[in-house]
Amino acid sequence: MKLTVEQRVQRAHVWLMKHPNYCLYSGIFMLGKTSVEDDVPTACTDGRNTKYGRKFMDTLPESEVRGVVLHENLHKAFRHLTMWKHLYKKNPTIANMACDYVINLMINDSDKEGRDVKLPDCGLLDEKYRGMDAATVYRDLMKQAEDKGTITVKTVGDQQGKEVPVENVGEGGMDGHDWESAEGMSNEERETLARDIDQALRQGAILAGKMSGNVPREIKDLMESKVDWREALAEFITSFCIDKDISTWRRPNRRWVGQDVYMPSVYGESVGRIVVGVDMSGSIGPKEIGQFLGEVRTICERVKPEAVELLYWDTKICQHETYEQDQLDNLLSSTKPRGGGGTDPQCIVDFINARKMKPECAVILTDGYVGSWGTGWSCPTLWGITTDRVSEVGKSVKVS
Repeated sequence: MKLTVEQRVQRAHVWLMKHPNYCLYSGIFMLGKTSVEDDVPTACTDGRNTKYGRKFMDTLPESEVRGVVLHENLHKAFRHLTMWKHLYKKNPTIANMACDYVINLMINDSDKEGRDVKLPDCGLLDEKYRGMDAATVYRDLMKQAEDKGTITVKTVGDQQGKEVPVENVGEGGMDGHDWESAEGMSNEERETLARDIDQALRQGAILAGKMSGNVPREIKDLMESKVDWREALAEFITSFCIDKDISTWRRPNRRWVGQDVYMPSVYGESVGRIVVGVDMSGSIGPKEIGQFLGEVRTICERVKPEAVELLYWDTKICQHETYEQDQLDNLLSSTKPRGGGGTDPQCIVDFINARKMKPECAVILTDGYVGSWGTGWSCPTLWGITTDRVSEVGKSVKVS
């Protein structure tokens, strides 16, 4: 008797959980709801729940059913739908492709012969992206799109690859990514999901050890790494973007220049003014300041703020510098850090209020050794903290 798609998907889960090389993901498989839907073209996840398209899954052999199930759950394991939402906001198709290229290499490596676990021929696969994360792959794909108007697309079934016009790439990747549902999660739900995923992977690693299974390097890095504060900064700032898809003639669209046609490029997302406050107490050294300002400049280039209000502070504002959008490239070469006293972030709040500033958000770098975190903050605030301390206001991320 022929099994239903629901039964085949369930059997794939059980098979993977019993196999030494895939039992690592047992807890991930059990997170959220799994369903088979008539209106899903292939498969998709919102980072917790997974849906499989009935017609698509019914055409696949058992090895490819397992491959698709593993693919969706690796998206969950790497928290792609929440970690890279700022990339989706810029270009959902290319964000989809970037995430797929990363995890498909892992799936292909787990069974080179494809006897037990195999990706369908439409799955994206390119050795060029080995060792890269989704953001790095995304930047490469975007550069191709901007430079040539095409993207080199390599799949399991076509390793020679094809040059595909950007407008014809489609949804990007083998499956759909339910970014909209992921976007609808509250901060508390996202934090809970992150903890659940971390716990599931750690328990899975213990099980894999008992079964003499393999824990891929990427998963080891994921469990051992701390929060990537650079990505946290990027995501935080882009969360408060106000203007989107603004055209500019300052940088002509390179796709058309070769044809002597000058069209405006698109800003993408932009934000208003942001405040960056750098703690100048004794424990923050020149190296940390330089690194932090370099990353802030990179983030500013991505989201293109209207201006940056740079504040060096200890118990008072020791230096205030304003960088308009066209001056951001000179931030590192022209800034003059000053300070060296105690640490009291209340001076930042007082300065903002006294000057009647209305920043979109504030990013504060500190060692966290403060008497209080300040009161009266009038804008969303992210604290980049070099120790294990956590701010009582705003959002905190450890800077390392």
